[in-house]
Amino acid sequence: MVDDPNSTPRPTGTAPEPGTAPGDQPSGVVALVRLAVVLVDREGRIAQWSRAAEELFGHRAEAVHDRPAAGLLPAAEPRSVPGQAGPGTTGRRRDTFTTLAELTSDGAAWAGQLPVVDREEHLRDVLWWAYPLAGPAGRLLALAADARPLRTAGPRLALGERLLPFAAAAGALGGFHRLSAALGAAGRPVPGTLAAVLPGAAERRGPLLAALARGGLPALRLDPSTVLPLHPADPAAGTAHAAAGIGRRYPTAQQRTARLGPPAPPEQSAPGRRPAAAPPTAPLPAQREAAAAPAAADRTARSDRPGVDLTTGGVPAPPRGGTTIEQTTVGPSANGHRLHPGDPAAPTAPTAPAAPVAPVAPVAPITVPGPAAAAPPGPSAGRFGPFLTNGHAGEQLALLNEVGGKVGTTLDLGFTAHELCRVLVPRVADFACVDLVDGLISDSELPAARPDDDTMLRRVALARNESAGQWDHVLAEGSLVAMPRRTPPGMALQLNQPVLVPVVTRDVAVDYAAALGGPELVPVVSGRSMLVVPLSARGTVLGILKLLRLPDRDPFDEGDAATLKELAARAALSLDNARLHRAESRVATTLQRSMIPTRPPQIPGVQIAHRYLPGDSRAEVGGDWFDAIQLPGSRVALVVGDVMGHGLHSAAAMGRFRTAMQTLAALDLPPGQLLRHLDNLAHKLGDDHLATCLYAVYDPINRTCELASAGHVPPVLVHPDGTGELLEIPAGAPIGVGGVPFVAKTIDVTDGSMLVLCTDGLVEVRGGDIGAGLAALCGNLIDPRQSPEEACDVVLDRLHSDDRKDDVALLVARFDGVAPSEVATWDLTVDQREVGRARALVREQLAAWHLESIGDTVVLLVSELVTNAVRVARDRVQLQLIRVDKLLVEVSDDNHNLPSLEPAEQLGETGRGLTLVTKLAERWGTARKAVGKVVWFELPL
Repeated sequence: MVDDPNSTPRPTGTAPEPGTAPGDQPSGVVALVRLAVVLVDREGRIAQWSRAAEELFGHRAEAVHDRPAAGLLPAAEPRSVPGQAGPGTTGRRRDTFTTLAELTSDGAAWAGQLPVVDREEHLRDVLWWAYPLAGPAGRLLALAADARPLRTAGPRLALGERLLPFAAAAGALGGFHRLSAALGAAGRPVPGTLAAVLPGAAERRGPLLAALARGGLPALRLDPSTVLPLHPADPAAGTAHAAAGIGRRYPTAQQRTARLGPPAPPEQSAPGRRPAAAPPTAPLPAQREAAAAPAAADRTARSDRPGVDLTTGGVPAPPRGGTTIEQTTVGPSANGHRLHPGDPAAPTAPTAPAAPVAPVAPVAPITVPGPAAAAPPGPSAGRFGPFLTNGHAGEQLALLNEVGGKVGTTLDLGFTAHELCRVLVPRVADFACVDLVDGLISDSELPAARPDDDTMLRRVALARNESAGQWDHVLAEGSLVAMPRRTPPGMALQLNQPVLVPVVTRDVAVDYAAALGGPELVPVVSGRSMLVVPLSARGTVLGILKLLRLPDRDPFDEGDAATLKELAARAALSLDNARLHRAESRVATTLQRSMIPTRPPQIPGVQIAHRYLPGDSRAEVGGDWFDAIQLPGSRVALVVGDVMGHGLHSAAAMGRFRTAMQTLAALDLPPGQLLRHLDNLAHKLGDDHLATCLYAVYDPINRTCELASAGHVPPVLVHPDGTGELLEIPAGAPIGVGGVPFVAKTIDVTDGSMLVLCTDGLVEVRGGDIGAGLAALCGNLIDPRQSPEEACDVVLDRLHSDDRKDDVALLVARFDGVAPSEVATWDLTVDQREVGRARALVREQLAAWHLESIGDTVVLLVSELVTNAVRVARDRVQLQLIRVDKLLVEVSDDNHNLPSLEPAEQLGETGRGLTLVTKLAERWGTARKAVGKVVWFELPL
């Protein structure tokens, strides 16, 4: 299992958290899990978003802080297919925090599995522990953990302060598929390790600790009989905590150099190098020059070499031109294993007398190869021509060719990074990882500033040679880390140059581990050979490629650095292409989602559900749309449309049509007239705007539905007995054609009926007739006893297939109607004396509905609105009260001029009606009708 190196025990002498259990460490066996912590405040906004939440869900804390929790993290609920016991393969998308709030609405904590869709649109299997809060502490405390690594390798265990691997039999590997979230017994104290990850200062965590103790501490259920308490694997102290645990202060590279003094002369031995028993290699030209020159001249040559040396010593640097062709022909192979003269691929070149190996200081050198320059005089290129296709040079060319063929096969950023790591391990290195600048992944724009010590890197991909060592403490994919410049990765990132560490000594390893926040990384990298290459494309540093070799292989050299720098440049172009493609897709997807509703409106007398499936799963953009618009009199307009074509152009046209449709619907025009106005608008927008559309208006009081079509797929009405009827509506012509009338049809609907509206992408089968899909939709496909959400799932499961390339928009409305006893309507004459009558009628009706508690407010507001209506009306005024889950009051008249809210300083004896409505009503508004206007307001019950 891969765990974050931050999982270190608290140093001794640290005070426990106030209000927690007496022991900071677990007293028995507990599971250590990387926990994400999210706190939602009383206003429904994100108050806390931990580092682990950033890694798990992809959203940065500064981007989500004080943002509404609703809509931030979509949840995918598994949907069941009728007739099958197991869940279906897909699920409908809901909002995660809204779902958690509903699950804890009874005041009890909840634990379970709820898959979510992260920022990169990847489905993540997540275990949740949700605790409802009350008072100023917030509304909801949510703890989350990634279920995938837990179910594949099992959790880490802790016994006191010792971390023990889970003792699973070989046959049981991957057998944790039944692992689930659970809650412990209520009333137990919160351990200090768990309290440390909670947000806020220690003295302010009381309500959070109380909620945890009251609801039960988080736990993991391994099987029906085994439940383990859960502790966070990462104490809140982070890097500072790890440094305190080691008990030392880390000096910078310059401080170490000053402490160690000048480098040793070339004649000294080389501690820290490979054992003498290792197969010897021919000396490099730079080594021969170093052996012949005095030590002082050698130091001067090294100080003049372009590049960066954190420390001195090690193999002397080659000339300014980098590696020479002689170095290429005699050195080790590209995969790090030595070539011997007897090998078929070994070059046969004149040998030179062995020179003493250059010294290595106690701290291994970290070098940055300088820019290419003219190579020193040497053998002619023709002499070494055969080695361009075999030996070390041949391996380099083969490696570069393989990278060109195997890396960048798709436009998926994560998959491209994995391809790069898989090419390099174990051929070139025992460990490889790609860390990209998090801003390039989470933001749509490139960072303006150059990388620095605070730049966050996200681990996108890693590969390791499982047979070559243990890598348990290496940061997992998705982890966030900041690499300071004193470390090799930080230097490569900030200087945009390769950084070579032939042998990582303990001091370098300690610095590197401290930057990552965990001292257990010291043995992982100590003694290894490290090469860090920047991934730079089009003038932007995207991240770094980090490679490690174990001691049983030759360390990386300057030749490897030159080869892998070229390899990284090619791979960086593929990564940048994938980034640009994803940014373009994200723009298109954002445009699409901003123009279609994310959740159905709550309208009395009708239940609505909808789905949208893009034809192109990569772009997720198209021209299909749907809408539900509330109209006066508790009526609702249902719209489904399809712009001809695909892609961003169709999505932009769809946005125009939807906006125009909402504007025209606000005028309360009949369906036929509305489509006529929309057709006229399409002609003004251009000849390339063609769309089909279906517009229906449902009246829950009169129980009628008026429909008009513009060349769209006819709707299906499912009666309460389950039979489906394909409604015959005059088809008309698509919007934008012109010259064809749009004729509406009114039908009577029964309570419990369902109206199914869709686009042709759902019912059109390639090579078949659209009638077959409509016939299936009219069959016994929908059970009227189902909810609209369930009906949408059933329709998509039965009719939609993944091989279809057209967008699908589906809207299902269940007509429940409003009971006549819940509606009161009065026609008033245009007379000021009707105001008093209206007050008496309203007070009497509220008493019959047992709503006397809001009577005074309703009577006051009705009096003001009726007074305004009588003043401007010509022939008629109507007053209507509707009681559903709220009280809706409407005052209509035959004057089409809408009233406006005047500033308070301009008010005299008159004009205060709308000001009172604004202050006292929960919601209010005005709308034009076919004749006149309506002013309405709502009050909660």
